[in-house]
Amino acid sequence: MADKDEELNMPRDAKIVKSLLKSMGVEDYEPRVIQKFLELWYRYVVDVLTDAQVYSEHASKAAIDCDDVKLAIQSKVNFSFSQPPPREVLLELAQNRNKIPLPKTIAGPGVPLPPDQDTLISPNYQFAIPNKRPAEPIEDTEVEEATTSNPSQEEKTDVQQNPNQRVSFPLPKRQKDQL
Repeated sequence: MADKDEELNMPRDAKIVKSLLKSMGVEDYEPRVIQKFLELWYRYVVDVLTDAQVYSEHASKAAIDCDDVKLAIQSKVNFSFSQPPPREVLLELAQNRNKIPLPKTIAGPGVPLPPDQDTLISPNYQFAIPNKRPAEPIEDTEVEEATTSNPSQEEKTDVQQNPNQRVSFPLPKRQKDQL
């Protein structure tokens, strides 16, 4: 009884969509399906009539006629919908493509993975390795400034032996009168 009341209150266009669905064998659907089809239908009609109006204005006509609507529908079909190529063309393309054999896989069974350095799960940090020499006391003498500004040959070879070690350069000491 409730279904008949709903069907009586339903707009004519919704009844048409419902009968189209029923004629195609679709009986189980959500009520929103009818609304979506109506929205699509109305949008298509508005687009076709807008194009027909543009064609009519271009031809300097006072009103839209049947030829303008036909031309708008034809242009919509030509530019909006595309037909797949014929089956014979697809079979010929597939046959040409399948003539070339697939390359043999170099890797063994399973999924080939990229190298560790290219993955997101590889470590992206380095540890700072401290020098093993004892730290020298800092003094405010000019002799020490001269030795710290030019690293010795011993420090240079230490850096070359371990390329992953961080390198730091000592800053020249500022004189007290600049402060």
